[in-house]
Amino acid sequence: MARNRKNQSAAIRFGPALKVLLLCAAIVSACLGYVWLKKQLGELGQQTRRREALVRELHAQNEKLRRQLAELQSVPMLEQRVKDLKLGLQPPQPAQVWNLSEPAPDAAAPDEKQYAEKPKGPGSP
Repeated sequence: MARNRKNQSAAIRFGPALKVLLLCAAIVSACLGYVWLKKQLGELGQQTRRREALVRELHAQNEKLRRQLAELQSVPMLEQRVKDLKLGLQPPQPAQVWNLSEPAPDAAAPDEKQYAEKPKGPGSP
């Protein structure tokens, strides 16, 4: 005998509707997660491009400062600064320069040995 729908319980009537609702919620949450993830990837790509541009700019600035330092340390530039500041510096006279000769490596330490001695055992001379 066929059952009447009026006699069915509420859980049986709402079961398919609840399944459809959960399935739709899962699909919507997956779609929202996908869109959020794509947005995050776009923002991270922009941050990466900005930081790479900053690194290139800092490398260029570093090279510019390196060239400027080399120029400021050059002899003609230092001589010009001495003249501008009126420091009265001049090259030393030949009598003021002492030339020291470097000692020969063998004469530096005649009593020191380069290698450790072998321990003398009972059978060695």
